[in-house]
Amino acid sequence: MSVWMTASIVLACGLGACALACARAGAPAVLAALNVAGVTVVMLLITLTQAFRRQPFIDLAVVLAPMTLGGGLVFVRFLERRR
Repeated sequence: MSVWMTASIVLACGLGACALACARAGAPAVLAALNVAGVTVVMLLITLTQAFRRQPFIDLAVVLAPMTLGGGLVFVRFLERRR
């Protein structure tokens, strides 16, 4: 097992913590967990790209990075309307 695969496993475990925070916390904490999960998934895709030596996987990370920012803004907009 390579170092990249080990890093991918650790990052995947970190996603579990973000999912738990999303399930049990209030709205501000869910927004923070959503942003952390987005960054974690981008890093996970990058480490998987290196672990499997498949360069097309990096395209997913490049597309997901700005979409994470947009998703956070949409979530904030939804919370604003809900009040």
